[in-house]
Amino acid sequence: MTADEIRRATVRISHEVVEKQAGTEGLALIGIQRRGVPLARRIAGAIRDHEGVELPVGALDITFYRDDLSLVAQQPLVKGTDLPFDLNGRTVVLVDDVLYTGRTIRAAMDALVDFGRPHAIRLAVLVDRGHRELPIRADHVGKNVPTSREEVVRVHLAEVDDEDGVDIERTEPVLVGRAG
Repeated sequence: MTADEIRRATVRISHEVVEKQAGTEGLALIGIQRRGVPLARRIAGAIRDHEGVELPVGALDITFYRDDLSLVAQQPLVKGTDLPFDLNGRTVVLVDDVLYTGRTIRAAMDALVDFGRPHAIRLAVLVDRGHRELPIRADHVGKNVPTSREEVVRVHLAEVDDEDGVDIERTEPVLVGRAG
């Protein structure tokens, strides 16, 4: 995706979110650290532009809710949670950059319920690449990108990476064999 395609997808998602909610009443956006946070802010900005309403936006760090934490790193990088509003009774739209196995979203939902009880939780992602391991689907998708498991989807956002873009990179397959 180019920067312009990311912009258009973000604007389209913002319209879909408002339409599904039938307005903005009781709505909040929460970005999953790291790239979900600037995406949530961009969606909120687009909603402000076309609805004239400033939605609350939060950031959620799921590091300690991951089921693969022991596989990720010895010293996990904690980015911080910032939820400056009450979740109870709100419709929360979780925002992330890439939906893959569904495990990140499961961890995010586990984290959210530690902070309150939302009326509903919805999911908006920039890229859905398939290969689900859990029964999770996005309510709002910027782009569906069929991939193989040997490919990696890299999202670049100006707020984090100094430029906008989405690339697909092929990883080298891991060969398992006998030492000899």
